[in-house]
Amino acid sequence: MDGPNPASLDARHLELLHRISRMVSSGLPLDAILLELIELVTAATHCDACLIYLAEPETSEVVLRASQLPHRAEIGSLRLKLGEGVAGWVAEHKAAVALPRGAFDDPRFKRFASLVEDTYEALLSAPLVSGGDVIGVVNVHHRAPHAHTPDEIGLVTFIGEQLGGALARARLAEENTRLQEATLDMRRQLELRKLIERAKGLLQKRLNLTEEEAYLRLRNESRRMRKPMAELAQAIVLAESLEQPPKPGADSDQTST
Repeated sequence: MDGPNPASLDARHLELLHRISRMVSSGLPLDAILLELIELVTAATHCDACLIYLAEPETSEVVLRASQLPHRAEIGSLRLKLGEGVAGWVAEHKAAVALPRGAFDDPRFKRFASLVEDTYEALLSAPLVSGGDVIGVVNVHHRAPHAHTPDEIGLVTFIGEQLGGALARARLAEENTRLQEATLDMRRQLELRKLIERAKGLLQKRLNLTEEEAYLRLRNESRRMRKPMAELAQAIVLAESLEQPPKPGADSDQTST
């Protein structure tokens, strides 16, 4: 039986390098890079399932962030501590693990009932590396026993090393976006508090109420009218401004003859 065609292998490797290069320079968001990484690993290994965990240094855990098979409930919530399970061991030791059969019998293995992949025979787990630090782990699963060749192990490890930097940059961009959104939300909340405080002050002055009575009046009216308190406060402030007498010289309707 003839072996693999070297020219064909070279073409596959070249295409793989091109895809990796495009992903590294793509500037794609994190979730898009994770999906691309799964497609890349799946195509390179012909595996039956692929899971990607990302490291969270602040909790010393790796968290499931993407999978080839649907795991909507587990994404973002399934966690392993460093050294826990095969993925945790790989993250802690920065080394790949290849289990050709009976992966679930390995003493490092931790099984999750919600992951059908944990019933598969073969497992290859490799680190995702950026700047010498492990930022995640990619798990490659085969249903049947599968002998991982040195080339296959090297290929998955290579992919993890090459795309680790892209994942780290995308994750940083995601975190920056989250912080910006949090800052904007804080500003909106502050402006809302200022608006409500101003409306309370106007009610206190107009109706001779205490601060607590003004707040309760505002809250109760908001519930009765089924309108957000901010909307009601804005209406009170606007009504007050309309009742103020115009400033001298502000009447633009007066014209000289």
